[in-house]
Amino acid sequence: MTNNDIFKKLRVALKLRDEDIVKILELVDFRISKSELGAFFRKEDHPKYMECGDQILRNFLNGLVIHMRGPMPDKSNKTKNQQKTPKQ
Repeated sequence: MTNNDIFKKLRVALKLRDEDIVKILELVDFRISKSELGAFFRKEDHPKYMECGDQILRNFLNGLVIHMRGPMPDKSNKTKNQQKTPKQ
C-alpha cells in the first residue's frame, strides 16, 4: 500500500475536503496548494499524478492529531508547579 493509498483512504474515512486537508497541514506549518494536493488523489496513469512522499504524509498525520485532539497543553506551567517545594 502506497502513501497515496493511505492518504486517499484517510480522506474518505474522515470525510475531508481539500480545504480541510490544507488547513490540517497548516496546523504543523506545512503549506500546500489545492492543486498540488489534488495530484496525490489522481490515478497513477494520469499525467499530473504525483507520488505522496513520507514528509507530506507524516505532516498530515501530525496535523490530524492536532485537529482531532487539539494542541498539546503547555507543560511549562505544570513543571513550575511541581518544582515548588513547601517551606519547612
